[in-house]
Amino acid sequence: MSTRVHERPAELVENGAGESAVPDVRCSGIRKTYGDVVAVDHVDLEVARGEFFTLLGPSGSGKTTTLRLIAGFERPDAGRIELRGVDVAAKPPYERPVNTVFQDYALFPHMTVGENVAYGLRVRGTGRRERRQRADEALELVRLGGFGRRRPAQLSGGQRQRVALARAIVNRPEVLLLDEPLGALDLKLRQEMQTELKRIQGEVGITFIYVTHDQEEALTMSDRIAVFNGGRIEQVGSPSDVYERPETEFVAGFVGVSNILERDGRKITVRPEKIRILDETVKEGEPGIVRDAVYVGMVTRYTVELDAGGVLQVVEQNLDTSFADVSSALGQRVRLLWSPENVFEIREGK
Repeated sequence: MSTRVHERPAELVENGAGESAVPDVRCSGIRKTYGDVVAVDHVDLEVARGEFFTLLGPSGSGKTTTLRLIAGFERPDAGRIELRGVDVAAKPPYERPVNTVFQDYALFPHMTVGENVAYGLRVRGTGRRERRQRADEALELVRLGGFGRRRPAQLSGGQRQRVALARAIVNRPEVLLLDEPLGALDLKLRQEMQTELKRIQGEVGITFIYVTHDQEEALTMSDRIAVFNGGRIEQVGSPSDVYERPETEFVAGFVGVSNILERDGRKITVRPEKIRILDETVKEGEPGIVRDAVYVGMVTRYTVELDAGGVLQVVEQNLDTSFADVSSALGQRVRLLWSPENVFEIREGK
């Protein structure tokens, strides 16, 4: 799993890129129910100006409903939603300084690409010359310069997604909301668009709030991540915080692969790549036996049953390991060693 991190200076989170101490988005105690189902359960979060902030979680965790509450497509049953300090919880979507990009693109098939991008400007009464200029600039930004006369049907899935992004950016919203916009793309194109989205966000400087269930996507793109579970936020932090120092059992298990052990009445977690496999003659570490070994090219995944109880997953790079070496590891007694700084105590969850 890629854990490339885009860290922002502390002053960005504290002061909104140095421009204002008021966050672009602040949700305070927001709650949303559908009958007996609690979709969002008193969520608090703040997004600083210029952040790439991701709402990460499985289906039904509350992340998309939270995005829709910020957009104005849903009204909260309780709580406050502020955009740059202004309470907008009672305002309709068109009165909020935000735009939304959806997974299904929502392009008008009878319009050209340029007309699609300029549509919001036309609704606002912007003059034709300025509409065309700003639409061309937005298409250049998403690397679709010269595509303005084409129809959406003539474009690939990735190109249509870029058009949808250009249409959202051209109105210069304060906040751009993205609801799993890459979900319909194949893996290679999805990875390319992750890089493109991060580049575009950096160039335009607009605050992005991004919804995804893909952990690698969140770790690769985000400045900070809010991990959702059961309508609540389990943890908020930078990609390295969430991955390296999970606070709850859910976060440890959902964001990547993690080992959870009970020791002295405490639950602790350690990532598989932080564990070393040593020969059984070594006196350090915890003894155990290799129950499974899977060769997956660059790495090998081992399953080790500990003598003291518990099973650990271990990942090692195949620097000098061959497929034959992996096969012979089954049933071997080994010792596992990890550094104390890579072990964290976790709680059950919120």
